[in-house]
Amino acid sequence: MSENTTDDHTTDAAHPARLDHIVLWVRDPVAAAGFYEKAVGLEPVRLSDYSVGEAPFPSVRVNEETILDLMPVAKAERMTMLPGAAESAGHPVNHVCLSLTAAAFDTLRTRLAEQDVPMTDIGHDSFGARGLARRSFYFRDPDGNVFEARHYD
Repeated sequence: MSENTTDDHTTDAAHPARLDHIVLWVRDPVAAAGFYEKAVGLEPVRLSDYSVGEAPFPSVRVNEETILDLMPVAKAERMTMLPGAAESAGHPVNHVCLSLTAAAFDTLRTRLAEQDVPMTDIGHDSFGARGLARRSFYFRDPDGNVFEARHYD
């Protein structure tokens, strides 16, 4: 989508495409939500609803527009919306990248260190959606999903 038009096949300038959610396969959604809240600083969404059986999975909020859904891997067999969807369980994406401010980047590294989460060294000038990021690093959640954190400013 390199151009903004009003054609039915692309988005217009008033409604650009945005990332809504990413579904992560996790063994224990409550534990995963705890990790993302304590170590990463993301707010749980629908956690109490999930805990009492009123929601199929909890989520954590990345920002006002984007959440990570924490789907129990035990529900993989119910993923029938597309042939092969159930087989994706246990196969995490290569990685998810969080773009942060410089201060939030430093806060995240501190939180992860306090939670004894292994991290890579800081890299520099890694290319992404907004050009070259000044600093970046990777970490893994308890279910094996790999995250990159970066900042551009």
